[in-house]
Amino acid sequence: MKKLLTAVAIGLVAFVANAENWPERSVTLVVPFPPGGSTDQVARAVGPRMGDKFKQSFLVDNKAGATGTIGATFVKRAAPDGYTFLVTSLGPLVIVPHLLKSLQYDALKDFDLITVAVASPNILVVPANSPHKSVADIVAYEKANPGKMTFASAGNGSSDHLTAELFWQQTGTTGIHVPYKGGAPAHTDLMGGQVDASFQNVNSVAQYIKGGKMRALAITSPKRSPIFPDVPTLAEAGVKGVEVSSWQAIVAPKGLSVAVRDKAHAAFVEALNDPKVKEQFTSIGFEMVANTPAQFAEFQQKEYARWKKVIETGKITIE
Repeated sequence: MKKLLTAVAIGLVAFVANAENWPERSVTLVVPFPPGGSTDQVARAVGPRMGDKFKQSFLVDNKAGATGTIGATFVKRAAPDGYTFLVTSLGPLVIVPHLLKSLQYDALKDFDLITVAVASPNILVVPANSPHKSVADIVAYEKANPGKMTFASAGNGSSDHLTAELFWQQTGTTGIHVPYKGGAPAHTDLMGGQVDASFQNVNSVAQYIKGGKMRALAITSPKRSPIFPDVPTLAEAGVKGVEVSSWQAIVAPKGLSVAVRDKAHAAFVEALNDPKVKEQFTSIGFEMVANTPAQFAEFQQKEYARWKKVIETGKITIE
C-alpha cells in the first residue's frame, strides 16, 4: 500500500509539473479548411498572441477536405497532451455528424471542448441588380415559382446551406441549393448573377455589400447588426425561427488533463480579448464569445439537436 501511495504521489507531482510547464514545445492549431476563411482567420489571430505569451510557436496547419472532417479526424486521433488543437467552424461539430454515415469520430464524445471563440450571423444577399428588393419579394417569387430560385453556399453541410434549408422550411417554399467549394467562388457567381441568392456569413460579404456589389435583404441574428443597422432581421421581415449564427470554436483530443485544459482555455480567452483581435473581428460583424468549456458543452448539445432536426425534416444528404 505504501508503495502504491508513493507511486500515486509521484504521478501527481509529474502531472502538476506537466501542466505548469505546458507548453514546452510547438503547439499545432489544426484548421480543417483552406487558408483565408473565417476559421483560418481565428487561428491566425490567436496563434501569435499565444506564442508571445508562452514563448513557443503556435503553428496553423490547414488540413482541408471532406467538409472539415479530415482535420477533425486527425485531431481526434492526436495525443491529448495539449500540443494539438482543432480550430473549427460549427460544421464538423454539429452539422456534418448528421450528414455523413462514414464519420470517423463522435462529435459529442471525442473532443475536450475549450471555447467558442466567435460567432457571426448569416445575411441574405442577392446580386446588386437583382429584381428582389426584400424578403417578401423572395418568398412571393418562390411560392409562385417553386424549386426554381437558386441559392449558393460554400459547400454541402455548411452554415449557409443549412440556413437556406431552414428558410425554406419556415416559409413553406423550395429552392435549388448550389454548393461551391468554398465561399469565394460562391461570392463571384452571386455577384455575376449566375445564382440568385445566398445566406452568407456577414463577415465574408460585408465588403461586397458596402461596395455595392451585393444587396443585403435581411440578417439571421435576433437583433440588427451594428455594421448594417439598416438591414432588418429576418423576424422583422416576417420570417420567424431562422435565427442562425455561424461560429468558430477550439477543441482538443479527448483526454486532455484538466490542468492543461484550464491553462489553455485561459490563454485562448486572453488572446481573443486582446483589443486588436476584438477590433479585427467586431469591425466585420463578428461577436466575441470566448465562453467556458461548460457553456460550450451546453451550447453544442443545443446546436447538435437543432441541426439534426433541420436535416431530418429536409431529408438532406451529401453522400
